[in-house]
This record gives sequence, C-alpha cells and structure tokens, in this order.
Amino acid sequence: MTGTAPTTVPEPTFRLIYRSHSRIRPEDRSLVLAEIFREARSNNKKSGITGALLVTDHWFVQALEGEETVVRAVYDRIRTDDRHEDLTVVDQATVDARVFSRWAMAQVSRSGQADIPLHAAEGGIHAAAGEPVTREQFAVLKGMRETIGADVV
Repeated sequence: MTGTAPTTVPEPTFRLIYRSHSRIRPEDRSLVLAEIFREARSNNKKSGITGALLVTDHWFVQALEGEETVVRAVYDRIRTDDRHEDLTVVDQATVDARVFSRWAMAQVSRSGQADIPLHAAEGGIHAAAGEPVTREQFAVLKGMRETIGADVV
C-alpha cells in the first residue's frame, strides 16, 4: 500500500458572466459596494458559488461559477436588484473547471479597495499580494473588462 494522497480532479462547472449599468449614486458608492460584497460573499459561500465582480464608476461585470441551477437562481435574484439596470448576459457555458475557485466573490477594480488589484510584473500579471494570476483567470478577467471597454488588465 502506498502513502500517496488521492488526487482531486476538477469537476465541470457552469459559468455565467453578465454586465449591468450601475445605478448607485457616487456619494453612496462605498457603503453600497461594501454591502454588496458582504452579502455576496456570505451567500455565495453557502451556495457553493465562486466568482469575481469587476466594478467601475458606471458598470458591473460579474462572473458566477457553480452548479448551473444555483448560478441561474443567483442571477435571477440579481436581475431584480434595483442597484443596477440593463443586465446583459455576455457569456454562459459549462467549463472544465472553476477559474475563481478560491474566491467566494473577489472584487476586481482599477482603483479603490480591491481584493485582488492586478498589476503587470516581470513574468506576467500578478495579484498585489504577489500570487500569480493564472492564465485562465487572466483570460476571463480580460474578457470581463473588454465587455465594458475598461482598460485591459
């Protein structure tokens, strides 16, 4: 008998990415965004959802990953939220594995108090904490930014 640990094989997962126009007033922005992230992280952790939310002055772009019926239920709830309007699904597919498996909901933004502010460094794109962003994460985040014309990560 060997002492090798069992290997985990990534399971296919459903990913939905949408964008929406923010209706949050600039003077309420910090407080409302803090509330959104607190609720999303708590609810997503309980539901097995992972993802990232890109926030700009006028747009949200969110990637949700998990079991398809759960992701679609979360999206249906998000659609009724009056803090944004003009929701558009920009991508939805079953993918080989989660890209944001460690993030119940990571905030990605060019400015402000981002969880994972990204910067270019020798050898590629890295999270501010020094942890490299995977090629898959980079591709999804870049696509999210491009849907709203934001600067490329």
